[in-house]
Amino acid sequence: MKNIIGAASGLVMIASWAFAEPQGTFRQAHEVGSGSASSLDPISKGRVFQVTEKIMSRLVRPDMEGRPSPDLAVKWSANADATEWTMELRSGVTFHDGTTFGSEDVVYSLERVLDPEMDSPARSAISMITNVEAIDESTVKLTLGSSFADLPLLLMDYRLRMIPEGSGDMIATTGIGTGPFKLESFDAEGTTKLVANMDYYEGAPAVAEMEIIGITDGQARLQALLGGQIDMERGITSQQRVMIEGSDKFNVQTIPTGNWRGLIFRTDVAPFSDVRVRQAMRMVADRQAMVDLVMGGGAVVACDTPVGPRDQYRAELDCPQDIEGAKALLAEAGFADGLDVDLYVATLEPTWPILAEVYQKQAAAAGIRVNIKQVPSDGYWSEVWMQKDAVTTRWNERPADQALNEIYLSTAKWNESYYKDEAFDALLSQARSELDFDKRRELYAQAQAHLLQTAGTLIPYHVTRLVGTTARVSNLDEVENNSVRWHLVSVD
Repeated sequence: MKNIIGAASGLVMIASWAFAEPQGTFRQAHEVGSGSASSLDPISKGRVFQVTEKIMSRLVRPDMEGRPSPDLAVKWSANADATEWTMELRSGVTFHDGTTFGSEDVVYSLERVLDPEMDSPARSAISMITNVEAIDESTVKLTLGSSFADLPLLLMDYRLRMIPEGSGDMIATTGIGTGPFKLESFDAEGTTKLVANMDYYEGAPAVAEMEIIGITDGQARLQALLGGQIDMERGITSQQRVMIEGSDKFNVQTIPTGNWRGLIFRTDVAPFSDVRVRQAMRMVADRQAMVDLVMGGGAVVACDTPVGPRDQYRAELDCPQDIEGAKALLAEAGFADGLDVDLYVATLEPTWPILAEVYQKQAAAAGIRVNIKQVPSDGYWSEVWMQKDAVTTRWNERPADQALNEIYLSTAKWNESYYKDEAFDALLSQARSELDFDKRRELYAQAQAHLLQTAGTLIPYHVTRLVGTTARVSNLDEVENNSVRWHLVSVD
């Protein structure tokens, strides 16, 4: 049984530079995607993860290869049927307010996520947990409703940050955590300021301050990088790369990821409520052409699966463009003359407009007339996404179980396509309780194949992330965002 006792023993790592005085200010942008509703509550829809990832810690974090490794938990193990997990916690850790971190804080943090009244999008990630119990001040037991051998993978979720017991009513503005940086001031739509946490358990950060600046537009963020107002932009396009790669003032990292961009056709409204229509909407896509034209070749073709190419549960699927097949399905569904679709796009994500235009041309060959409607970036996630019938979307990398459950499970809060399929739900349930790795992998593969036939989500590719930085930035891990060790980053 793989991954069930992936117990990693953790030693407090103190680098040779840990006692050096932090120096300089590192600046980056965030998109203000939730507008004035943006907050520091890690489990809310409006959380600014560019801040919470630096001020709060998880029980388990991904290592440089994306595998579970110690953070606030230093060791974990499961019973024989993986229905009980024991987490041993790191000792000597304090929150930014000086209080000691312990098992009661873990119980509080996880129970808060699981509380239905909190209505947290993170709840679906750990919904299999039925009880969280403090055994002693440094040990927590998690009881599950059924067997689940991959729990440490889900505890790496970027939202599952540990906060002080009883702090839920204030955490949205106080941001108290155990991370390498402490909150000095929070401005949801302006500049948030962080300072080094000298008591961080892996050693003091290399930079003295961080500023997280609200910039809604992708092109404006690039201009801020070019002008030196920010030091890093983690979403530059292949076209933008050309502008900075030839200059000694900047550096570019190329990072293969499970992040994806795509189009959503709501399955609960006509005409997309007809499985034949939404299948046709996806069959018209030439995914390799999208990779070439939208990403400049910097992506891996995906056949509508959110599971990243390096994930152990990734299904091998085939999805060639099929214009004639799409026409036949549309005719069968009563659209022999094609149909008209309004597709809502913002520049919040720089590649969305290009993706929409490429899709528009490809879909036209099957009689699908796509009308691209440009909307403001400000408030996109609250006023357009999950509101309009056809929209652009994006997701960062998640383990297979989390991605499939959080995006497609009938009851998931962020089921953006309103996809409800009992057969799909049953496959996920079976996969979660299957202890044999090979059988579990086959069930996840079947679930992905089922999506290819029935989903309303077009996922053409997984992104090779291009991260642009100013030349003064050093020691930024060349990994997916959730694995970055922010305390190592330095600036000249």
